[in-house]
Amino acid sequence: MKPRIVLSGVNFVEGGPLAVFQDALHSLSNSFLDRFDVTALVHRRELFDIPGITFLEFPEIKGSWLRRLHFEYVRCRSISRELEPFLWLAMHDITPNVSAQVRAVYCHNPAPFYRLSLNEALLDRTFALFQVLYRFFYAFNISKNDFVIVQQDWIRDEFRRRYHVQNVVVAHPSIAPYIAKEALPVADEEQKDYIFFYPALSRTFKNFELLLGAARLLEEQSVRGFTIHVTIDGTENKYSAKLRQRFGDLKSIGWLGRQTRACVEDLYLRADCLVFPSKLETWGMPISEWKRTGKPMLVADLPYAHETVGDYEQVTFVNAYNEAALAKNLVDMLRGNVRMAGSHAEPVAAPFARDWQELFELLLQAHMTELAVSSSGETSRGARNAERDHA
Repeated sequence: MKPRIVLSGVNFVEGGPLAVFQDALHSLSNSFLDRFDVTALVHRRELFDIPGITFLEFPEIKGSWLRRLHFEYVRCRSISRELEPFLWLAMHDITPNVSAQVRAVYCHNPAPFYRLSLNEALLDRTFALFQVLYRFFYAFNISKNDFVIVQQDWIRDEFRRRYHVQNVVVAHPSIAPYIAKEALPVADEEQKDYIFFYPALSRTFKNFELLLGAARLLEEQSVRGFTIHVTIDGTENKYSAKLRQRFGDLKSIGWLGRQTRACVEDLYLRADCLVFPSKLETWGMPISEWKRTGKPMLVADLPYAHETVGDYEQVTFVNAYNEAALAKNLVDMLRGNVRMAGSHAEPVAAPFARDWQELFELLLQAHMTELAVSSSGETSRGARNAERDHA
């Protein structure tokens, strides 16, 4: 029998996290099935169209945090004893109680690393709660991992500083080609405008008020000929409702609401410039997706954004805290007066993986010799891990 790899992501149902999970399984399906059996613990099997993978469904977990914690800390132990995996990769932040020769956790939630103001906490209480809880969830069991995986170098520094772990791997997410299959209805007259686009969920750290405030300044200056599409409409939560109340009179804003991935891809093709003023990201997937268009973008001048942009000429980094400065950036872009600053990727220190292929090779090859040790009847790392977990 081939050794088994288990990926657990029972909480993923949509958006970037689900796409990352799908990409990881695609990589295993394409390159590792000749050497390993792969089992994925998922919310629903129908979310995945990937050959060669064994899927186990757990649709009841997402509806309750109590069920989620019971799953991670109780049920996963039983599942791991039944499946006897060589590698167990927990895809959503929490380090479960499992028995495996190699254990890894993929940490993608940036909540603990953001300085939340009181006003932001009142507007987005869910995020405020996550910020407190994730500080604990990240820390609990983290030392039991052979690898802690993050998406950027600055987050690795935070994990080393806060949680005193040194085995942190930076792994850049892969961006798979995507072709839009449905079109977003946009009025013909809007198509004549220069279109700025900001695709983001309604979270306080996404900094929508900066972009909307800049739009108000331009309208007050009688600047015309542009539309800013945002993927909120005021119905999502208290934060977006307040934004719609405050900026709903602006003629230049297209309040699109939450969009499917296909509609976002369609807007990438239609829009002229991406604006991404978010103050916090573990990666910033729209930046990477937009780069495929070759069109210009205005991106927050923050560490996460520089690492995400990497090598790209059509970019200017903007002040994420100054409405007037962003308003000038917008009007300069509209009038063709922007001199693009360009960006060049800085080398990332090892351990580092450029894509899922490299990451899995790192996770698996570093311990391949233990398979031979285990098969010869000597004490395996799995036994040592079981003793450590029991202790």
